Amino acid sequence: MLHLLLLAQAQAPAFSGGVAGLIASSGWVARFVLALLLLFSLISWAIILYKGAVLHRAHAQSDTFLDIFRKSSKFSEVNSVCSQLRSSPLVGVFQAGYLEVNQQVRGGGQAPAGARPTVRSLESLSRSLARAAGVEMTRLERRLSFLATTASVSPFIGLFGTVWGIMEAFGDIGRMGSANLVVVAPGISEALITTAMGLLAAIPAAVFFNFFSSRVKVLSSMLDDFALEFLNIVERNFT
Repeated sequence: MLHLLLLAQAQAPAFSGGVAGLIASSGWVARFVLALLLLFSLISWAIILYKGAVLHRAHAQSDTFLDIFRKSSKFSEVNSVCSQLRSSPLVGVFQAGYLEVNQQVRGGGQAPAGARPTVRSLESLSRSLARAAGVEMTRLERRLSFLATTASVSPFIGLFGTVWGIMEAFGDIGRMGSANLVVVAPGISEALITTAMGLLAAIPAAVFFNFFSSRVKVLSSMLDDFALEFLNIVERNFT
């Protein structure tokens, strides 16, 4: 028995402790899993920082745009400031509606002197606004799917590393004929470090995906309300 223990201690890879020691003692499968999870985590944090800035600007500029829109008496005045508020999704919807109104008014031929310009189809205008709102929503939701993927997949990738580490530990037990801690420690360490890394990648991705999704929903509601407000103004003034 003593001979087996000495053999196990001689053949089992030792680690010095700490995260660096755990990684150094891991096998190539565990290192691949860790590298993959690290890649997921780095990309997720890049998206988190980027989308955080984008959505913050979108909200701030949307509030500014709405204030200008409601205080202006002409669409042309609002259109003149759109280039300064490109981050707001409301700008894209307004410009689509403004273009459609201009095309309908000009397409109706020369109006009699003193006659009010009119739009021919509110339904067509509504479709233009809806189409523009869809484009803006797609832009706002871009890259959020990667956060959702990271949140759902990373724990399973970490679990794969965990299962592999346990398999390695049982393999070492079979080869050494002993269940001594020195024999099973390297495999268990792989299992623990990959599990932890999977959670470290998944938790921030899940938290920020839900947070950003709620922010996008607020902007989506603003888009719907603005489209209705735009239609009401056009109906009062151009029909």
